[in-house]
Amino acid sequence: MGDPILEEPAGQDPPTPPPPVDPPPPHSRHTVWIWMLVAAAVLGYFAVRHYRWRNTGQASRAGAPGGVVVNAAKARRGSIGVYLDAIGTVTPVYTASIIAQANGIVTAVHYQEGQIVKKGDPLIDIDPRFYQAQVLQAQGVLDRDTAVLAQSRMDLARFRDAWARNAIPRQTLEDQEKLVLQNEGLVKSDQGALQFATVQLSYCHITAPIDGRAGLRLVDPGNVVTANQVNQVTGTTSLVVITQIQPITVIFTIAQDDLSAVRAQMRQRALPAYAYDRTAQTRIAAGTLEAVDNQIDTTTGTVKLRATFANTNDALFPNQFVNVRLLVKTLTNVTLVPSGAIQHNGPIAFVYAIVDGVAEMRTVKAGAADSGKTVVQGLTPGTLVATSSFERLQDKTRVMISTKPVAPTSESKAP
Repeated sequence: MGDPILEEPAGQDPPTPPPPVDPPPPHSRHTVWIWMLVAAAVLGYFAVRHYRWRNTGQASRAGAPGGVVVNAAKARRGSIGVYLDAIGTVTPVYTASIIAQANGIVTAVHYQEGQIVKKGDPLIDIDPRFYQAQVLQAQGVLDRDTAVLAQSRMDLARFRDAWARNAIPRQTLEDQEKLVLQNEGLVKSDQGALQFATVQLSYCHITAPIDGRAGLRLVDPGNVVTANQVNQVTGTTSLVVITQIQPITVIFTIAQDDLSAVRAQMRQRALPAYAYDRTAQTRIAAGTLEAVDNQIDTTTGTVKLRATFANTNDALFPNQFVNVRLLVKTLTNVTLVPSGAIQHNGPIAFVYAIVDGVAEMRTVKAGAADSGKTVVQGLTPGTLVATSSFERLQDKTRVMISTKPVAPTSESKAP
């Protein structure tokens, strides 16, 4: 028997079959699963990282087993200097700018550039022949008038003898007395002319007026110089400049608020002053405060001071800029701690005192500082204070003291 044939009812269309649905491609399902696994891995990584960071930070701040490793130092009792820091300029005590005082040709230059000269050493010679002739002429006039004066005095002696014998009238005697006075005045005038010519001649031989260092050569042999005028080579009035370098001074300024303390200490002793290089790290020379200016600069509210330095090693050079430290006074029997141990929270200063392996925050009052030490009040000498690992310290944190330097952690380096 065959399959029965179903016949559609009369008058109705046959139903339309639904369109076939394509199954999803296999690779799309795989991509979705891969992305879900990647997202889960990333979330898990950050969760573990956050958990470790949180536990590590809490353990460090609360005092992990064994404690936070720190360096420490003891507060000690000692002395420290109170300094005023300023910027100064090296200034010679004497600076001689020598100019020509005679006209003529330069015949010799005796100094070398940068040479150390002594007072009286020859520097420059100018042709002296013209002035030698003037001296000779003045000497001749003086000799002649001196002889005339001697003759008039002899005549006066004869007239007085004759007057004693009533051999001449009194008018003749008086005239001779006045003639002697005239000749004496003429001789004095001749003596002055001779001295003037001698001085002019001395200007032809220029010597060093002070001990110091000569500058660069400004004239050469053969140059013509004119008294008190610009020379033809450099366009300046100076033939040579000499500056004294031993001793030498430094001029610097301080605030007017510090002036009273400085003057009070100056009445008791000489205040030491120290010159440092541009970086303020290397001491160049040591000296003493010499003088204070007589008025305050109203535009800046500062006052100038001058310190003197022996400069035996020639370390200070004229017009050099230096950093000056003026020792005003010395504090004795005070409590000192390393400056790095002091921490600040706004205007409040504090240290971490280590007692029985526990860091205790103690408020202190910081004072003068020098050479890495700071004066503090509110701390007993002998107290152990932390000098490192402040980024992990809190009040009551357990610590371990290390003798090796403790490097800062990445947490402290982070901005």
